[in-house]
Amino acid sequence: MSGCSAVKGGRKALYTPEQRRRRDQSVWTIVQAVLAPLQFLVFLVSLALVLRFLLTGSGYEAATGSILVKTGFLYLIMVTGAIWERQVFGQYLLAPAFFWEDLFSFAVIAMHSLYVYALWTGVYAPATEMLIALVAYLLYVVNAGQFLFKFRRARLDSVVPA
Repeated sequence: MSGCSAVKGGRKALYTPEQRRRRDQSVWTIVQAVLAPLQFLVFLVSLALVLRFLLTGSGYEAATGSILVKTGFLYLIMVTGAIWERQVFGQYLLAPAFFWEDLFSFAVIAMHSLYVYALWTGVYAPATEMLIALVAYLLYVVNAGQFLFKFRRARLDSVVPA
């Protein structure tokens, strides 16, 4: 199943009419719409705390706690997003319409998980842990941009007559 229908200019829509209906009726759409901006807010606070630690050497506990909260949001949004994807596209992840976003999400989760591993095992110095978090955050920003692009495309698709 390609998951897309043709639209003006030969560009494929992200959703078939049936997928759009399922998306609009799913409670998981609302969950994603709430979690995504909350995660971004947590990211901004955490980024400030991580940078503060790297620049001043103080606030390690606050930065660490904020990274763990951010990672928790990431895991939660990934699980609920997979459920959403199953409801809308019939598969938990890597549906054609969101294949590259999901694939890149795996890298984001891997880096956040590496941070948790580093924290848990103590194999790296605190500054190295924070640098791992910064790489994870850079990947998160790229991934968030991918999803925002798709969100905009879906909005543009909705104004094109079917």
